[in-house]
Amino acid sequence: MTARAGKPLVKVTRLDAPAPGPGRRLGFLAGQIEVPNDFDRMQDAEIERLFCAEPS
Repeated sequence: MTARAGKPLVKVTRLDAPAPGPGRRLGFLAGQIEVPNDFDRMQDAEIERLFCAEPS
């Protein structure tokens, strides 16, 4: 339904895109932190203990 009693119910207009903000700053912490080589394996034993079932 686009009209009621000959009167429009809504007005459809376009929205302007917002102005682009500042870009993302990739590498802004370069040289300030270190990620260990075994980062993806840290705490393996603890995680296994918490989530794996004990063998029966």
